[in-house]
Amino acid sequence: MGPFAVADEYPFGLKALSQPGLRILYCRIVLTRVVKMIVRTPKGRKDVRALWMERGAVKAIDQRLLPNQFKIVTIRTYKEMAKAISDMTIRGAPSIGAAAAYGMALAWQKDVDLKKAAKVIRATRPTAHDLFYAVNLMLTRCDEDLVKVADDYADGIVEMCRRIGENGAKLIKNGDRILTHCNAGALATVDLGTALAPMRIAKRQGKKIFVYVDETRPRLQGAKLTAWELLNEGIDHAIISDNAAGHFMKDDVDLAIVGADRIARNGDFANKIGTYSKAVLAKENGVPFYVAAPVSTFDFYTKTGKDIVIEERSEDEVLCVGDYRVAPRGSRALNPCFDVTPARYVTGFVTEKGIFKPGQFETLVPK
Repeated sequence: MGPFAVADEYPFGLKALSQPGLRILYCRIVLTRVVKMIVRTPKGRKDVRALWMERGAVKAIDQRLLPNQFKIVTIRTYKEMAKAISDMTIRGAPSIGAAAAYGMALAWQKDVDLKKAAKVIRATRPTAHDLFYAVNLMLTRCDEDLVKVADDYADGIVEMCRRIGENGAKLIKNGDRILTHCNAGALATVDLGTALAPMRIAKRQGKKIFVYVDETRPRLQGAKLTAWELLNEGIDHAIISDNAAGHFMKDDVDLAIVGADRIARNGDFANKIGTYSKAVLAKENGVPFYVAAPVSTFDFYTKTGKDIVIEERSEDEVLCVGDYRVAPRGSRALNPCFDVTPARYVTGFVTEKGIFKPGQFETLVPK
């Protein structure tokens, strides 16, 4: 994959996205560059996004099957898209946002009532802010070609991730050992990643790094997806059990970088369950703890993390590993998908607009 071209920053909020002049300029910038994740197959290297639209249908990597099977699925209706989001065929906040945008475009193609489609898509994953951001965007642009709007939205995510990567790579020194949790790579963000973007760019800058990959129970997104991305990228790493993070943070971790699914106005943020404990451990051991996320993940209408709705998923995800039940029959499980980390544990938020400390978000709020 070649070097990235330089592009102007896209510093506009949701309101600005509806202004044609700004949108045309933005599309011209994005389309000068093709940035895709590296996937190595028996037939050679492929460059592919997590999802895209082609000939009236959406193509997406089925993330449930990785790392053992690389399969592209076809999604033809907004209801199929809603199911793909719910069952985690497509996952990761920015990718969910793109999926929501494409779902609305599929509804628009078939002359479905967009408010009806929006209601179905919004009901899929309550915590990820990007999903709601994307649906609202599509509703504000409903008098336009929504396929093009959705493509522009997905391209915009990739561009934001590139800038997040460039900003975050400045935090990484040669020889650094980095801990990450869950998957905030290209699979979760259409391409390149949020938390993984600084690592990819640091490697391409010639820095030698090592990544500790939390396995991330119960769905093992770290062990399955993050490790798969790092392996394809050629970044040295090791998978660790979730409970081992504190052990390694004592002496062997230089910084932690995670993604986010929703960030409240005060800097509290929701991310995959287990993130909170990693942040507390980082604080205790003097490890800088960074959150990488685009501005679309910031929910400026939610004042604190106490107001973030936490999705609960099936007990089977905890009681079973794959199709094999590991817990005794009759035992129950609790399975919150996310937890909320208080802002006081965050060293900085790495965004496409720069790195901000909690309390410095006023410049990010759309006017």
